[in-house]
Amino acid sequence: MPSRETLKQHASLVDRMATRVGIDLEDAAIRGDVSIDQISEAVLRCTECGNPGHCKTLMEQDATSPSAPEYCRNKDLFSQLVSSAAMSCKN
Repeated sequence: MPSRETLKQHASLVDRMATRVGIDLEDAAIRGDVSIDQISEAVLRCTECGNPGHCKTLMEQDATSPSAPEYCRNKDLFSQLVSSAAMSCKN
């Protein structure tokens, strides 16, 4: 099991990556697009990433992007949430 500090660092990376691709995880959870368990699993997947340093550098560039980098272990989840958010806006 990753250390508490590692989990905190990766929780921050997950949240920042979500924001970078246009997702507010709190709003997505309130809408029911993602569960707290799914967010927890996303953080655990992130801890297994081989590129956290690159990801952190990417986040420091303070830009938005239409999608997460190819290496992101949560790319599919983020893509799904972007689609869900777009559908919510149309309704």
